Amino acid sequence: MTPEPGAGASSEADSPFREVSVLEVKAMMDRGEPAVYLDVREPNEFNLGRLPGALHIPKGDLELKIGDAVPRDANVIAYCSAGIRSAVAAETLQAMGYTNVASLAGGFREWMFSGFPVEE
Repeated sequence: MTPEPGAGASSEADSPFREVSVLEVKAMMDRGEPAVYLDVREPNEFNLGRLPGALHIPKGDLELKIGDAVPRDANVIAYCSAGIRSAVAAETLQAMGYTNVASLAGGFREWMFSGFPVEE
């Protein structure tokens, strides 16, 4: 017996947060869409380069510092090096009441490998 298409796969509705690709984020930037690009990496990683205009709040400080820095209704794109910490950060932000949160799939590495602009 063959499973029905999509059977066993998690749907977007099952996911606690959205993931966006580097292509989607680059297109958002090009269109000038308002967003907070939230870098949740450690300071030494952030200092090596980041998305243009990124806000830096390490994942360990997120719950303490995000409330003063970002409104709960802001479009927040969290990212880290590869997408693991930002996924956790996105879940945390949603649990804190942030309503428009996504995690950058592939993280900063994917952004760099795609040849997109990096701030130093």
